[in-house]
Amino acid sequence: MSDQHALQEYLLRLADSAMILGQRLSELVGKAPALEEELASTNVALDLIGQARNWYEYAAELLDDGRDADQLVFLRDAHEYRNLLLVEQPNEDYAFTIARQFFYDVWHYHTLTRLVDASDDRIAGIAAKAVKEATYHLRRSSEWVRRMGDGTDESHRRIQDAFDVLWRFTGELVTADDIDQAMFKAGIGPDPEQLKQDWHNTVREVATQATLTTGAEDAWMYLGGKRGEHTEHLGHILAVMQFLPRAYPDATTW
Repeated sequence: MSDQHALQEYLLRLADSAMILGQRLSELVGKAPALEEELASTNVALDLIGQARNWYEYAAELLDDGRDADQLVFLRDAHEYRNLLLVEQPNEDYAFTIARQFFYDVWHYHTLTRLVDASDDRIAGIAAKAVKEATYHLRRSSEWVRRMGDGTDESHRRIQDAFDVLWRFTGELVTADDIDQAMFKAGIGPDPEQLKQDWHNTVREVATQATLTTGAEDAWMYLGGKRGEHTEHLGHILAVMQFLPRAYPDATTW
C-alpha cells in the first residue's frame, strides 16, 4: 500500500465518520426531548458536516479522479464508505444518542489533538479548527453522561443500557490497522497505543463520575467499518441522504 493511498483512505475515514454521525444527529430535528437539545444536536451536526466537507475536499484533490466533495458523499455506495460502525447505529432513545456521541467525541477529541501537529500542513490546519468544536462536543456529551448516570434510577438504567449495547462497537475506535500505523509512521496520525490509552482513560473517568460501568477492553467487538463492511443501518442512512442528489444529479447540494 502506497503512502498516498493510505492517506486517501484515512481522510475518507475521518470524513465519512463525521458525515454519517452528522446525518444521524440531523434526524433529531423536531424529535429531540427539549428545544435546547434540538438546537444543540443540530449545531453539533452542522459542525461535523462542516468538518467532513474539509476532509472530503482534500481527499478529492488527492484522488484526482474527477469527483468532488459532493460526489464523494452522495454517489458512493455503502461498501465504499469508511466510517466507524459506531456512528451509523440508530438514535434509539436519547440515552443511546448521548452514549454514541460520547464514545465518538472522546475518540474524535484525542485524534484531533494529535492531528494538529501532523506533518501534513493541510491536515494540521483542518484539525486546528475542528478540535475547538470537538472540545465543546466532548464537554457537552460528558456532562449529559454524568447527568444521566448520576440522576434518577430511570436515567441511570437507560444510559447504562446504552453503554452496554454500544460498547461492542467501541473497539474499532482504538484498534489500529495498517492504515492507522502508516499514518502514525508518516507523522500524521496519532500513536495507536497512546490513542487507545487516552480513550479508555477518559471514558473510565467520566463513567466513574457518572456511577456507570464500562465493558472490558478485551470484550468481543464488531470491526470492519473502516474497510467498508457495515451494518444494515448504513444502507438506510444513505438511501435517505443520497436520494435527492441521485434523483437530480445536477443539483447543488452543499
